[in-house]
Amino acid sequence: MVLAIGSGSLVLSHVNDGGFWLFKEYFNLSLRDKLATWTVMETIIGVVGLGGVLLLNIII
Repeated sequence: MVLAIGSGSLVLSHVNDGGFWLFKEYFNLSLRDKLATWTVMETIIGVVGLGGVLLLNIII
């Protein structure tokens, strides 16, 4: 259950996330570009995490 909650919490964690601003400033991206890339990356991480949890549910 902890893994499922952790995976779901990553989706849409935009401006409240310190990593968002750090990554934006480090790579000198505009806010628009950063929102586009961060949304896709976090959504992929959340979906892959959910898939991993479901796979572990089948195995265990």
